[in-house]
Amino acid sequence: MLDGIALYAFDGGGAGDFDGAAGRGQIPDMISIHARPPEVEDRLIPGHWEGDLIKGAYNQSAIGTLVERTSRLVLLAKIEGSGTAEAALAGFTAILNRVHPPLRKTLTYDRGKEMSCHKALTAATDVAVYFADPHSPWQRGSNENTNGLLRQYFPKGTNLSTFTQDDLDVIAYKLNTRPRKLHDFRMPLEVYADYRDRL
Repeated sequence: MLDGIALYAFDGGGAGDFDGAAGRGQIPDMISIHARPPEVEDRLIPGHWEGDLIKGAYNQSAIGTLVERTSRLVLLAKIEGSGTAEAALAGFTAILNRVHPPLRKTLTYDRGKEMSCHKALTAATDVAVYFADPHSPWQRGSNENTNGLLRQYFPKGTNLSTFTQDDLDVIAYKLNTRPRKLHDFRMPLEVYADYRDRL
């Protein structure tokens, strides 16, 4: 299963808070979602991602979630500790750098303080980070929907630190191989693979 992810998705190589709401605050040098390239909105060009941090029991553990807007491919990132800005930077950098470079264009995130190191993330991955408006989850609708699906794997009160990156890759694979009506019942992994193979 993981070979499939490596081949198609990557380039070679309160308790139960699922909305990333903890830790809001001023983030330096934020770039608004309204400055994103127009191509992001219509979902016709792949490589634009939505991201979030889901929190485990008592906000003491976290997992990074990424959804590619065109294919709806899901990536899950191991985040150490409770999800500090430094831990989020390390986790998101590792997972994004497994993606084929032409499919690393933008990331739309909420205003959680864990993304305070967004400039370092851009420097490490070449992914431009844009921030949604406050209290506007619909601006990252694909990610919000995915976080809902993830509840079956990470129920409220789960200690997320027990999951390894390999565990998260398996869960992402399960989501990515579910046929989707919006893709005429093709799998997100198939749709993503088509885009990747054209590059």
